[in-house]
Amino acid sequence: MRILGLDVGSRTVGIALSDEMGWTAQGMETLRFPENQLDQVIPQLAEYIRRYEIQTIVVGLPKNMDGTIGARGQFCLEFGQKLQAELSVDIVFWDERLTTVAAHKYLIEADMSRKKRKKVVDKIASVLILQSYLDSKSSASL
Repeated sequence: MRILGLDVGSRTVGIALSDEMGWTAQGMETLRFPENQLDQVIPQLAEYIRRYEIQTIVVGLPKNMDGTIGARGQFCLEFGQKLQAELSVDIVFWDERLTTVAAHKYLIEADMSRKKRKKVVDKIASVLILQSYLDSKSSASL
């Protein structure tokens, strides 16, 4: 069973996919859409669900540093609930604090230009979100 990981932004969604064993996350793509019109990505996500037989989607939940959920987090919660209703998949919300910062750091260390980083940072953040979730599941089963 594969799991999809999402890094949801106001104009992009980074997508990561687990391997069949649920051990590793691979970056797939970054979907772009007009600002706050996230509904436009649902057909592409439905295609991922069909193609890879996805039963669970891990949605990054941007929390404030004090653990509270702000406007951006609320936006992600509402989107996840919409996905669950429309696509009949389980949704897991995963704390994504500092994943975008970490993604930028990895890309800078890889000596990637600012222009190239901008194109892939959300995909890398989705990998970090999904891998963190997968790691927590594997350590919980030990």
